[in-house]
Amino acid sequence: MDAKTLERLLSDALSQVESAQTIGELEDIRVAFMGKKGQLTALLKGLADVSPEDRKSIGAAVNVVKDQVVTALRTRDSELKAMAMAQQLASEQIDVTLPGRQPHIGGIHPVSKTLTRILDLFSRLGFQVATGPEIETDYYNFEALNFPAHHPARAMHDTFYFADGRLLRTHTSPVQIRVLAQQKPPVRIIAPGRVFRADSDQTHTPQFHQVEGLVVEKGVSFADLKGLLIEFVNAFFEQELEVRLRPSYFPFTEPSAEVDVRWHDANGNPSGWLEVLGCGMVHPNVLRECDIDDSVYSGYAFGLGVERFAMLRYQVDDLRLFYDNDLRFLRQFR
Repeated sequence: MDAKTLERLLSDALSQVESAQTIGELEDIRVAFMGKKGQLTALLKGLADVSPEDRKSIGAAVNVVKDQVVTALRTRDSELKAMAMAQQLASEQIDVTLPGRQPHIGGIHPVSKTLTRILDLFSRLGFQVATGPEIETDYYNFEALNFPAHHPARAMHDTFYFADGRLLRTHTSPVQIRVLAQQKPPVRIIAPGRVFRADSDQTHTPQFHQVEGLVVEKGVSFADLKGLLIEFVNAFFEQELEVRLRPSYFPFTEPSAEVDVRWHDANGNPSGWLEVLGCGMVHPNVLRECDIDDSVYSGYAFGLGVERFAMLRYQVDDLRLFYDNDLRFLRQFR
């Protein structure tokens, strides 16, 4: 083994390292020179056959060549990795001057928007929101509201019953009873929530939303009720509507009335009277059931269907559209 042999080996190794274009090629070169059967490895193993007086100098020369090859391998490895990273960045770069992708933004459901608007308006009028369970007892849903057993007015509510006698509430009026049983007057609440009746057609669904209101104070009159509802209706529809109260019947209010507004079509032409909610003075039997002295306190109550108000506000003619989950319909309300 002489110096020229080592020079040729070093030159060959450095040339191959410099010409390597991939990490894989560079690894093959390393194995060819530094592996178990590599050329430099073979030279180091061959030192055992060299005379002791020459072994030290030759071994030192081989190690110098080995160190140079290792350094060249490391340098080329760093260069190739940097080149690969630059190519990746170039291929994956983002042109920030391009217009961004428009995200698909959802919207609040029209019924939810209507409910929020109703609650906001009544909150401004001093009402507190009260809630109650959707699964109720016959007492809270009917009896305490002056619906005695076998009362014909129960036929107005197509009720879903459970085997144990409980039921899905048919209105949110039970919330009023629960509040009056725990809180003595003055009371000024609204009770929003889901209610359930076995009915389904163009203007009815088995599940819908109601907002019912209750005021119990000293000196409350029907005139107070009328003024409140006119104020609310005009504020909700954002126009001065002609409003009338028509005599009606509800077991838990006396006297009772339906509230109608003179409605106009999309072209602004009058289309007749339209019922929007029910109301009345709280029946004395209801007050007495809640241990409230009806000779001292009086009250009024009202109730409205949220879907009904949504249909009118957005000019929707079929209630079922709100629950068909047709995105073409719902996207109109974003």
